[in-house]
Amino acid sequence: MPKTRISISLDAEHAEQIRAHADRAGMDVSAYLVNAATRQMAETDALEAQFASIDAVIAAAEAEAAALPALPDVGEDDLTEQERREVDEALELVYGSDGPTRSQSRPQHPGHAA
Repeated sequence: MPKTRISISLDAEHAEQIRAHADRAGMDVSAYLVNAATRQMAETDALEAQFASIDAVIAAAEAEAAALPALPDVGEDDLTEQERREVDEALELVYGSDGPTRSQSRPQHPGHAA
């Protein structure tokens, strides 16, 4: 089988470390790098195969979720008194008892509604 040359660039320290490891393994640098890359590819292929069914379930769930209609915005006036207490209790768990309450402003985080 014909060989194909691949050129890589790396800093001198890594190059020396690779040379030293190749020498210890009794291999030339080219064979050492091919061996390392082949092992990494086999590991990646095995992991992808192992998790393929889980990845498919996640992809299907994400597609299903994307097709759902957006939930309506819920304002404080839409909450019952019990729901308001539950929100306050949940916020206390997150922010602690000294943190802001539902009616006070909270730090905004990207992707999160106040």
